[in-house]
Parts: sequence; structure tokens; C-alpha cells
Amino acid sequence: MQPNYQIFGDDEQMGESIDRIKKHGVDEDNIYILSHDNDHVRRTKRQTDANKIGVSETGLGTATKNVFRGKDDKLISKMKEIGFEQSKAKELHKELEKGKTLLVVTNEEDVQF
Repeated sequence: MQPNYQIFGDDEQMGESIDRIKKHGVDEDNIYILSHDNDHVRRTKRQTDANKIGVSETGLGTATKNVFRGKDDKLISKMKEIGFEQSKAKELHKELEKGKTLLVVTNEEDVQF
């Protein structure tokens, strides 16, 4: 199953969306945020209790490879590991390059952002 996602340019709207999907029963272990800016991900993660995509999601092999990859390849790799196809990951990465943030929900059929 491909993950559900929404692209945000505004952190406040993204925070409201995360609150809304949690209220509708989505487990916070299935909520991830991705951004080109690692500091932004850390700040948002603390404010919203969303997750970043780490070793537990990608596996040790991919995490090790990511040490040697550039930022762009790391982000695309992480998106593929949580269920996006290569072409979709590249498409979404273009939005991240514009400074936007990706909110991803895995293991859920229907999500109302």
C-alpha cells in the first residue's frame, strides 16, 4: 500500500493536520515528516510528535548507504523505503527542494488531512 501524503508550505497548517489525523485514530507511529532542512524536521518533530524516517524504517543496510549518499538521494531513498515508487519519490522531492514539507501517513487506508 502506497502511503498517504500531503505537502505543506506552512508549519501551522501541517500541525493542525497532524492533530486532526491523530484525533481520527491514526497512530503517531505511522506519521512521518520529511523536509530538505534537517533542523526543520527536528523542530517540527518536537512540536507535533511526528516521526522522522530513521533506521527502524529504512533498515540498517539503507541507513548505512545513506551515510555516503547526498541529501537528495537520501530523501528519495527514505521515501522509497516507506512505500513510495521511485518516480513518485522523485516528484515529491522536487517539492521538498522548494522548501516545502511532506507529511506522510503509512499503514492507513483513508486519511483526511
